[in-house]
Amino acid sequence: MAADPWPNHPIKFVVGFGPGGANDLVARAVAEGVSKQLGQPVIVENKPGAGSVVGGDYVAKSAPDGYTFYAGAAGGVVTIPMLRSNMPYKQEDLVPVGMMAVSPSIIVVNTESKIQNFKELLAQAKNKPGVTFATAGSGSTPHFVAEMLKMYTGGGNYEIIPYKSGSEGVFAVVSKQVDATSEASVVVLPQIEGGKLRPLASTWNKRITRLPNVPTTKELGYPNIFIGHWAGLFAPKGTPSEVIQKMNAAIQTALDTNALKSRLIPQGIEPAPGSQADFIKFLNDERKRLQPIVKSANMKDE
Repeated sequence: MAADPWPNHPIKFVVGFGPGGANDLVARAVAEGVSKQLGQPVIVENKPGAGSVVGGDYVAKSAPDGYTFYAGAAGGVVTIPMLRSNMPYKQEDLVPVGMMAVSPSIIVVNTESKIQNFKELLAQAKNKPGVTFATAGSGSTPHFVAEMLKMYTGGGNYEIIPYKSGSEGVFAVVSKQVDATSEASVVVLPQIEGGKLRPLASTWNKRITRLPNVPTTKELGYPNIFIGHWAGLFAPKGTPSEVIQKMNAAIQTALDTNALKSRLIPQGIEPAPGSQADFIKFLNDERKRLQPIVKSANMKDE
């Protein structure tokens, strides 16, 4: 007897963070778009904890039947495994399906700061007392940006001040406790538009639609300062490849709709469609690129 064609009942996207963050916003928008493409409900379930590892572990151990997917970010699949010797799942337990979207990281200072642009930030770092830089803890995206600034701009004194979350780090800059940070566009956009933060550069490879005047670090001559808060979909190992291809096609079609673009772009999130092969290549490149930074900065899981 032939199996019923996939999908014939609701699908679940598991998010490794609580509701309301960039990853959750992307997963919900894409789930709605994919549901229209596949004709089945796609339910988003939040399983926060351990920097998104709890959600990744849940999906890695789920049945590979095409009904449970992990809406993952860099932490659970790329960076945390570099910092931690005891991961509950292996990299190959989660199969990349496709990239969904990216919220570029934006390097920001307080609007009242005397630092007017990226060049002046680098100059201040080379003078005394240097630059204080807020991060969301060891191995977070802002931490990678700070270490890239040290490694790829000819040095400078960046004093890293870790906070518990990206929003706390941003608040530290808004309240003038710290000189600078780098955080997801979706997080800093309201503060930039509210006149509290000045954007100096975006650390992605193309300008963000919502902030067209903010140059990229690549344009400014620093292509190695490259990192974004991306969100992609993963399936448990053993999920049939035809299911993965069908899901990838549904994501790409959904991301190309005005409904999805008008939901993500105004919040500073860029849709990032691509094939499964594109996503696999992106992840391999990320690992190659970020591993030396983890090593040189001696990043440890806190």
